[in-house]
Amino acid sequence: MQNVWLKTEKLCKTFSSGGLQQHVLKNLDIRLMKGDFTVIMGSSGSGKSTLLYALSGMDKPTLGTIHFGDSEISKLNNDKLAIFRRNNCGFVFQQIHLLDNMSVLDNVLASGLLISRNKKETAARAKQLLTEVGLTEETWRKFPSQLSGGEAQRAGIVRALINKPAILFADEPTGALNSAASDSVLDVLTKMNQTGQSIVMVTHDIKTAMRGNRILFLRDGVIRGDMSLGPYQKGHSAERQEQLQDFLSDMRW
Repeated sequence: MQNVWLKTEKLCKTFSSGGLQQHVLKNLDIRLMKGDFTVIMGSSGSGKSTLLYALSGMDKPTLGTIHFGDSEISKLNNDKLAIFRRNNCGFVFQQIHLLDNMSVLDNVLASGLLISRNKKETAARAKQLLTEVGLTEETWRKFPSQLSGGEAQRAGIVRALINKPAILFADEPTGALNSAASDSVLDVLTKMNQTGQSIVMVTHDIKTAMRGNRILFLRDGVIRGDMSLGPYQKGHSAERQEQLQDFLSDMRW
């Protein structure tokens, strides 16, 4: 049986604006398992990204607790949260934010050397990962402005993976990509998950969500549905899509 990797108890997040309070997350009890590819779905404003930021330590909950393994990260101060994120989390966003004045390889190395001081080992891992995601040596030498959207996002995934994160967090990673580039990025994420990488991803796209093995559906800050899709198998995409669409229909999405 898989181990619980990340869990919340009575997790709440409230924002105040103009004297009014907006309760974005409401008493969430979640158990995420090591090795899972968990997808968070929901309509705009449902709390998807807020939940992702809380789980990853990018934002603190208003109430409740978040445990990563045996550690309660919701009690950490900002400095310790930064260390936690650096040591345990990788991040992939819709906007990739590669450094414009560095090559693809140097972008990856810059992240890797934040933790490792062994440049030779870090460079070897960077080149291995870049190759695994389908980026050629010619591409490694390019600057971000010279990359296609799919190439840039794959480079962003490598940057997120260089420090061997326990969990990869992705927020709409295919939202700005065309269909072909989206497929290439999803293939990379699927491959990484199949080799043991834990992933938590926010998306509103059915094709993207199909790559996960577990779907959490949020509405108004509450988990209204929790579906198991099982491991992704390319040849069963039509059946998988039908299952997911039926689930989302039940959720009135």
